[in-house]
Amino acid sequence: MLKLIAQGKAEGAQCLLDGSDFTVAGYESGNWVDSTMFTNVTTDMSIYKEEIFDPVLCCMEAETLDDAIELVNNSPYGNGTSIFTASGGAARKYQHEIEVGQVGINVPIPVPLPFFSFTGWKGSFYGDQHAYGKQAVRFCTETKTITTRWFDSEAVSGPNMSINLK
Repeated sequence: MLKLIAQGKAEGAQCLLDGSDFTVAGYESGNWVDSTMFTNVTTDMSIYKEEIFDPVLCCMEAETLDDAIELVNNSPYGNGTSIFTASGGAARKYQHEIEVGQVGINVPIPVPLPFFSFTGWKGSFYGDQHAYGKQAVRFCTETKTITTRWFDSEAVSGPNMSINLK
């Protein structure tokens, strides 16, 4: 993480908040990284090419909504993305056309609550199950479907359409 933060700075991203030199009182020998925020990130930078999770946030800008959608969809990762807009139409277009599992609209980090499944896409997902929240419960349980139909023999009028297996 520290190497990527240093590379981001060296490659020209603007580091608005730098948590790379963080310590916790009483635990100075620990490995700590505090909140770090980059702007002016471009697709040729290491911090774009590597998937970085919290506490590092990389912000990118695009000229148009279509440019933003193309930028995100061209990424090899598909964990999370956010859009900030006052336009409901732009938000709807973004959420439907984006190829990412977690989409935030006017929220900075679209992290799901435990009752949502983890929905990373592309290189952001490993395995065959989104085992978090409801998906984890489904993965660890057996489901059963029972279909039945009962008639009160005195109330039945007309032909008997039941199947008898002997």
